[in-house]
Amino acid sequence: MSVCGIFLNFADGMPLVAFIKSIITMGLYINKGNEGFRQIRNSEYVDKSGLIAVVNSTLFTRRKMSCVTRSRRFGKSMAAEMLCAYYDHSCDSRALFADLEIAAHPSFEEHLNKYPVIYVDMTAFTSGVEGRDVVTGIQRALIADICAAYPEVPYTEGEHLMVYLQRVVHATGDRFVMIIDEWDAVIRIFEDQPAVKDSFVDLLRRMFKDVAAVDVFAGVYMTGILPIKKYKTESALNNFIEYSMVEPGPMGRFFGFTSEEVRTLAQEHGMDYDELARWYDGYQIGDEPSIFNPNSVMQAVSRHRCRSYWTGTGSFEAMTNYINMNFDGLRDGIVEMLAGGREKVDPTRFQNDMSIVKNRDDVYTVLIHLGYLGYDWRRDECYIPNKEVGGEMVNAVKENRWEFVAKALDQSEKLLNATLRGDADYVAAHLEALHSENASMFKYNDENALSCVISIAYYYARNDYHMLRELPTGKGYADIVLLPRKNVAKPALVVELKKDCTARAAIDQIKARCYPQQVEQYTGEMLLVGINYDSHSKQHTCHIERWIK
Repeated sequence: MSVCGIFLNFADGMPLVAFIKSIITMGLYINKGNEGFRQIRNSEYVDKSGLIAVVNSTLFTRRKMSCVTRSRRFGKSMAAEMLCAYYDHSCDSRALFADLEIAAHPSFEEHLNKYPVIYVDMTAFTSGVEGRDVVTGIQRALIADICAAYPEVPYTEGEHLMVYLQRVVHATGDRFVMIIDEWDAVIRIFEDQPAVKDSFVDLLRRMFKDVAAVDVFAGVYMTGILPIKKYKTESALNNFIEYSMVEPGPMGRFFGFTSEEVRTLAQEHGMDYDELARWYDGYQIGDEPSIFNPNSVMQAVSRHRCRSYWTGTGSFEAMTNYINMNFDGLRDGIVEMLAGGREKVDPTRFQNDMSIVKNRDDVYTVLIHLGYLGYDWRRDECYIPNKEVGGEMVNAVKENRWEFVAKALDQSEKLLNATLRGDADYVAAHLEALHSENASMFKYNDENALSCVISIAYYYARNDYHMLRELPTGKGYADIVLLPRKNVAKPALVVELKKDCTARAAIDQIKARCYPQQVEQYTGEMLLVGINYDSHSKQHTCHIERWIK
């Protein structure tokens, strides 16, 4: 814009703030403006602007450096675009936030469009570049942009980015907000090049652990999949406050959709909330007991169809490699979780480096960060959160050729149909074969092993049933109960397991402990299934009865 043009616009009544913003140089990484968030608002948007108030509370404090890590497609980049639009002083974003939660917060006016924002998506520096050139390329690109934005502040060739930023701050009084999206992309993509990873971490350390960072930055906000790598007993950047899938702090509700948000979307789009929950719910992130995969929910409501939208996220191959690692008990644990169970996990020892996985806990922790497992911090347990992720885990098991599990999954529809038509001989023979083939994976004579085998064998039933293991009934626990889902016209199944007894005795126990009466509140028609195995002969027997009140 020419000088004459500037003064004509100002003379024509342009507000002073807008006039000042109109002469700020926009760049690729600095002063990017609000176009990214504007496009987000032009689409259907679930209000996550409350995140801004949390970040505002950290500015100019010892907590001003935040690292938020979540699984792919959990809204990290959208949040980064939102923060850029809010803080960036090169634009006027008031109208974009006027109807959102943050507009009513006391800190809204204090920080709205008040800072030069440096916004970097690290994935832009990882494609088509030799590993050794990544860190040099990042510095050169940022310095070039900052020089263009502050031409009055001289730059000395070869000096470090932070040295130049200090000079800018001292010359202008500006304090920067820096937003880094996918901070760990370099570490993940160049995982087999330790020198590149170390050089990149050194760059971040120089920028953010240096005392100069206190003067240069009003706040720093990073997103990624993995928390910051640990070196020995501490993080390489331990001045960052981390908000991860394991330790989300106050950030829990801002990444992923809450049940209330999904109920609203389901009502607006005429979708079945329970079906959306079955497919995409199940994450417990901090104090939030029910978090949905947001990208998958939006895909489902826009297409009016629930299916797996998580394929092609780029992490499937990594997941298959991890679950096939030969750590003691790992395969047992994966099968147990596929069967609806949970596994104990200690996520504290993981070094936050996907190339350094030493034991079963490390594998579970990686899968938690990737979103393939949910994490219950109260019990230190992990589990498969929903149907979408369960389907991906099944695909991985088949990819890795776990013969027992793959065979059980492939034949589970036939087993369900045989049960529903009362073919006890088929059920007994099928389970006997699966249990026998599974002997090397579990303790053969452990009743819980048979329960796990049966849960896997009936995996297909989850399309039409809720599967509950050890359902409390008032007079004991029914081993396995399959309750029909809403609008499914099939009988409920109550399954009781016995060892060294008889299948009819299992049926008698179901009746004696009044299991059917306890389950009747959920369903009408019911089949009672008694299964016994002989620990000496390895023979299985089955008896199926239709429950009549």
